Amino acid sequence: MQITLIRHLPTEWNKKHKLQGKRDIGIAPITEETHKAIHENKQQLTSKAPFDLVLASTLKRTHQTARLYGYSPETDSLLDELDFGPFEGQTKSELIQEYGEIWLENPIDLVLGESIKNLEQRIVQFLEKYHGVKKVLVFGHGSWIRAFISYSKVGHVNEMNKIIVDNNECIDITF
Repeated sequence: MQITLIRHLPTEWNKKHKLQGKRDIGIAPITEETHKAIHENKQQLTSKAPFDLVLASTLKRTHQTARLYGYSPETDSLLDELDFGPFEGQTKSELIQEYGEIWLENPIDLVLGESIKNLEQRIVQFLEKYHGVKKVLVFGHGSWIRAFISYSKVGHVNEMNKIIVDNNECIDITF
């Protein structure tokens, strides 16, 4: 299974380093730099196409990103961003100030608005649900993608907060 992951385009909250989680926030106005980055990613995608399945979360920022790439994705709630609970609208540094080493070294034990264990379970369910699909393109979210990368590399999500995934970053993973 070849999975290509694209983190959604920046939102105004991304620009302010605020955690969005389940908040259904749209993308920020598209800049010339963003258009150029989309074009560069689309050239990469051309070499990987055709995709057997194109997916996005239930949140509009992933669908807006997919449409700018020329795709009409299917929706799957397994791809939804981590629910940050009371930290939604707060900065990541505020979350780190509260949870420090646990956030970096052992996030699986955290429960925010959703437990990190539940996020890991959603990743396992995603892999089980789509295991027979050869090429999947996913328009997703930062925490979900970082957790997915961690799970694919080490079999659990505890490394997720040591990984950086920028908005509009395109990542390939083979399972």
